[in-house]
Amino acid sequence: MLKRAFDLLVATLALILLLPLFVLVALWVRFDSPGPVFFRQVRVGRHGRLFRIHKFRTMRHGAEGLPITVGDDPRITRSGQFLRRTRVDELPQFIDVLQGSMSLVGPRPEVPHYVQHYPPALRERALAVRPGITDPASLEFIDEAERLAAAADPEREYIERILPAKLQRAADYADRASLGTDVAVLWRTLRVLLRRRSA
Repeated sequence: MLKRAFDLLVATLALILLLPLFVLVALWVRFDSPGPVFFRQVRVGRHGRLFRIHKFRTMRHGAEGLPITVGDDPRITRSGQFLRRTRVDELPQFIDVLQGSMSLVGPRPEVPHYVQHYPPALRERALAVRPGITDPASLEFIDEAERLAAAADPEREYIERILPAKLQRAADYADRASLGTDVAVLWRTLRVLLRRRSA
C-alpha cells in the first residue's frame, strides 16, 4: 500500500512538472518524422495481464523488425537517438503508473514473444509485481543495444544470455521489493542517467 501511494505521488508530481518538456518533445517527434507522438506496444504486466505501454516514438512509424534494438538501429529517428540515450522516451510511462499498469520501480515489462521463453518458476516470481519504469536489471544492461550489435545472432544472444540474466534480477527484486529498495534504485537510476548525459 505504501509503495503504491509513493508511486501515485511521484507520478502525479512528475507529470505536472514535466508537462512543458512533454510538449517540446512531442513537437520535436512530430516534426522530425511522420507519425504519432506516442508509441504504444502490448507488454506483459503483473500476473501476466497484457497492457499497452506509453513511450515517445523513437522509430520511423510503421518500421518492422525485431522487438529488440540492435546497435545503431536504422529504424531509429534523429530525435529518437537522443530520447533513447537520455531515456526521455520512457517518461510517458508515468501515465501507466497512474493507471495502475506499472510502478516506478519493477521488472521491465517484456513483449509477449519473449515472455514465452521465461522458465515457469522465474516467470511466476518476476510477474508477481507490477513492472516498472526502471529496475536493477535495466541499469546493469543499459548498454544492451551495443552488446547485441556485437553478437552474430542478436536475438539468440538476447534469448539465451541477456534475457535469463535480466529475468533472474527481476525475480530477485520481486522477492525483496520494498519502498526502501525502490528509493535506492531510483537514486541509482538518476546517477546513471546523469553520468550518461555528461558523457
